[in-house]
Amino acid sequence: MSRAAGRGPHGKKARNDAATEAFLAGLAAVRRNPALAALEADVCRMRDCELNPRHGLAAVDSNGRIHVHPDRRAEPSEWAWAIAHCLIHLGFGHVPAATGPRTQPDRPGLAARCAVVNRFLLTYPVGRAPEHLPASYPDGDEEQLATRWRRDGIPAAYEHGGTAGETPDQILVSWSRWHTPADWQLAFAHALTRTMSAAMDVAGGRRDTLTGERLPARPWDRAFSWFVSSYPLLGGIAAGMKLVADAELSRAHGIAVAAVDATLGEIYVNPLRRYDDEEWRFILAHEMLHAALRHGDRRGARDPYLFNVAADYVINGWLVEMGVGTMPEGLLYDPALRDLSAEEVYDRIVVDARRIRRLATLRGKGARDILGEPLGGRLRDGVDLDEFYRRGLVQGLDLHLGGERGLLPAGLVQEIRALAHPPVPWDARLARWFDEFVPRPEAVRSYARPARRQTSTPDIPRAGRYFPPEEVARCTFGVVLDTSGSMNARLLGKALGAIASYAEARDVPAARVVFCDAAPYDAGYLPPTEIAGRVRVRGRGGTVLQPGIDLLRRAEDFPDTAPVLIITDGHCDVLRVRPEHAYLVPEGAPLPFTPRGPVFRLR
Repeated sequence: MSRAAGRGPHGKKARNDAATEAFLAGLAAVRRNPALAALEADVCRMRDCELNPRHGLAAVDSNGRIHVHPDRRAEPSEWAWAIAHCLIHLGFGHVPAATGPRTQPDRPGLAARCAVVNRFLLTYPVGRAPEHLPASYPDGDEEQLATRWRRDGIPAAYEHGGTAGETPDQILVSWSRWHTPADWQLAFAHALTRTMSAAMDVAGGRRDTLTGERLPARPWDRAFSWFVSSYPLLGGIAAGMKLVADAELSRAHGIAVAAVDATLGEIYVNPLRRYDDEEWRFILAHEMLHAALRHGDRRGARDPYLFNVAADYVINGWLVEMGVGTMPEGLLYDPALRDLSAEEVYDRIVVDARRIRRLATLRGKGARDILGEPLGGRLRDGVDLDEFYRRGLVQGLDLHLGGERGLLPAGLVQEIRALAHPPVPWDARLARWFDEFVPRPEAVRSYARPARRQTSTPDIPRAGRYFPPEEVARCTFGVVLDTSGSMNARLLGKALGAIASYAEARDVPAARVVFCDAAPYDAGYLPPTEIAGRVRVRGRGGTVLQPGIDLLRRAEDFPDTAPVLIITDGHCDVLRVRPEHAYLVPEGAPLPFTPRGPVFRLR
């Protein structure tokens, strides 16, 4: 809160008498209040100001200036209360800024607003209120009280509740159109929220005072530091993650104890929960393993909450076996599920989903502590999350075993070793499928066909290279392409480009392509170059793929043993495919049937 200089009309400094000292002490008390200090209002104490109250202490105008009596004698606590009263008028929007002529509020309106401010100051005391004010105020907001008092008259106890004596302490003036008025209500709301959050920090033991610095060594901080310094298995993961202990954020997002966002690399803990250092170690290790083992991405098409519960059972079993901290009471733990993976536990508990949904994770009952969406901030830029978590766990495992720091559960070691060898990309697996089921055609040389270099050596006969019809038939394959409206154009192009590049690299002269939405469209045999760039996708209706597969099976020019590649987003009918076949579907998209051929997941 700024203050206009207390100078006289000729620029002389105001007398440093007892009245000035008391006023400055009261103003300093208001500035120490974090919520009121955020209201950057000016204070006018000039003797020739027409808006200074003549029989009171202070008044506030809609330009955000508090006019105080230059010679009035009062205690510092009374000045603090009067200045706070005027500031809260600003924060409550009682004197909104506007351009043009202003109509002053009537007496019931003025009294109602003062009553609301005084009622607030009873629960948020600043300074000392005058003795003539009542100890309680009626319920209702400003408009309700003003309407009631216009009808019934203003009660004598509430008629003079302002800070300007017999005159109004709220003054509406015209705002210059060349300036933008400050949003006093928004500033006060934000400041009040921060103050309440700081008060919760004090109650939770995270600050000494409302204005003090946060205490650094809290149990969750000590537990987090312990992993970096003393537990190499998770030390690398902890060093790259951020611990967020915010009571307001935990309340807003329903985090009972803890949650993790693997994408942002943040662990959220509720600082109002009371646990000792050993229990916080267990909790933080639990969340770090969720992130490092990528449980949020591994669930695929499974139910997110049930898979979270399954992963909790597995992780808690490992931590108990390793002796990392102490498991808090109420966490999910079942020794009968030992040595099972999260996927295997999921298959067991999904049959009793109604009971399982009543269980609680570290975030709370029915809520996932593996967050699916960021609570705030933005995604990490330029960071390969898979590589970060994989490297951290693999290096941590090597340090743990090399330092002989104890035995680890076989299931955890197996998962970490699996992370050390990342899965083969879908396009590499598709290439292997081509190698197995689409043989490379063997060219035949014949002098009946001149070679392409024959013109350069007309005197030397050269045999030409070509593929006989039987070789073309042996090395061809079919493509059934879902072209419905639900297909993603980017994934469609990626799949067709991969198919074309593999076919061209293996000298496959052409592939039989069928487009399907509500009906099949036979595009015939297309060279790889046309598959890659010049094919025109047909149809944008519903998705029925079985007629396209039947069309290939009945076609006389399509070999019975040729493999078929089916590209779909999973929103299709149940398929019956007899020849060798495979599916290309987007990552996480389920098929409405149990596929017999391999399924390649596009990313």
